[in-house]
Amino acid sequence: MPSRRRNPRQPTHDTDDLPITLPEEEAIPLLASGEVIGGFRMAWGSNYTFLVRLQAGEGKYLQAIYKPRDGERPLYDYPHGTLYQREHATFILSRALGWPNIPYTLVREGPYGIGSMQHYVECDPDITYFDLFEERAEEFLKFALFDVVVNNGDRKAGHCLLGEDGRIWSIDHGLTFHPIFKLRTVMLEYWGKAIPEPLVEDLKILMQRLRLPTDSLTAQLSTMVAKQEIQALMQRVDALIKEPKLPVLDPYHDVPWPWV
Repeated sequence: MPSRRRNPRQPTHDTDDLPITLPEEEAIPLLASGEVIGGFRMAWGSNYTFLVRLQAGEGKYLQAIYKPRDGERPLYDYPHGTLYQREHATFILSRALGWPNIPYTLVREGPYGIGSMQHYVECDPDITYFDLFEERAEEFLKFALFDVVVNNGDRKAGHCLLGEDGRIWSIDHGLTFHPIFKLRTVMLEYWGKAIPEPLVEDLKILMQRLRLPTDSLTAQLSTMVAKQEIQALMQRVDALIKEPKLPVLDPYHDVPWPWV
């Protein structure tokens, strides 16, 4: 990582500052331009991920997840330095569909340069998909379908969070939008499941927007992912509309490691 930038592990304000929880609409300005006053690198994951503190007033800070471009480990199959953009593009697409819940995510400069900044979800990290799917099966069907839409190559159980607000949140979407099939997921329970008609209707509306080059959604996505990746996205959505069923995958190949 570049050493010329201030390390967010080293707080610049008093350590007795208090974290605050804000509704999304109030958190957005801080996520976009709030000063990073401290934080630390999260130990797990191959790419640099920081839980940072954003100045939120005297003695207060808002927590966020910051993933700098310069902390991304080079991958042989994804263009280097694009994972943070894919995080943002996935968030944009989720809002266009209306599901699943992804914390507000944007792109901005941080202590280690440009990267994604995401609203932090207060949760118990020990509670994962494996603890939740039996009671929240209908909600997780949307997660499984969304992963097909965005071609999520890394759906681990720990990427599904139960927030303190009772909602289930989807995180970690750097390995998305590849034009070649890359889907890897622990959600084996949904392989081959039929897609309910209301979700098919959502896909049809999404497809209508993607076909319009003047639509704001297409314009936003085109700044984050390549043209061929948007074309592949449209092909996946079109296939799901024509045959509304989730694919049956290979349990020896199409699962991430580790599972959590």
